[in-house]
Amino acid sequence: MSTEIGHLRRRLVEFLIQSTTQLELPPIVKYSALSLFFDRFRPNVVRFLQKKKAEHWLLQPLTESNLQLFVLISIWISCKMHCTRGLSVHSLKSFGDKVITEQLFMVRDFLDAELVFLKVLKFEIGTLNIAYTLLEDLFIQFKEVAKVGEHLNFEACMDMMDLLYEKEETSLLYQYSKSLAASILVSSYIITVPKQQYEFPILPWVKMVTNKEENEVVELVGYILSHVLYSNSP
Repeated sequence: MSTEIGHLRRRLVEFLIQSTTQLELPPIVKYSALSLFFDRFRPNVVRFLQKKKAEHWLLQPLTESNLQLFVLISIWISCKMHCTRGLSVHSLKSFGDKVITEQLFMVRDFLDAELVFLKVLKFEIGTLNIAYTLLEDLFIQFKEVAKVGEHLNFEACMDMMDLLYEKEETSLLYQYSKSLAASILVSSYIITVPKQQYEFPILPWVKMVTNKEENEVVELVGYILSHVLYSNSP
């Protein structure tokens, strides 16, 4: 059972990432949607059903198609917050027709799903302090103070963030957004900066700007790299 849940989670992560890619949305939308869906909606929906005794067909049962619909809703809400021109509900419905293959949802279903989604989150949809925004700020600061910053690959940072969402146990790191952002930056530094360029004291710098202890960051970096290297092994 747990194996199947893990496989479903990975499929939903891939579905979200592929959807934001096909819709050509910026990274902030992808990571805001990942946060809204996996950090908030999924953990809270069961408690919502128990407490509210909600009887909505989109929640009972929570089929994979229904979950895919809620993934698109998380993207839609994120796009409203971060895009100059948001997606219309008709555009989202048209896209959903192409990517959700097991069930056909109507425009009304998308509107209903948005309201259900917001109720589960208690309308708390702020994404100002998610790991991605903190990481992006760290990356910009690092490039300003260190010449070696030109070698640091931000794409590698985002790849690590994507991989960490694939498993429940690694996604729990997103509860500690500042520590995670600092550790991903250091992990990317280790992977992408040529060893002969290792002259910048990145750990003391990270401690200075984030107020996170070096040993905490080092431990987390080791955990992240072991997961990334394992995920990429044949």
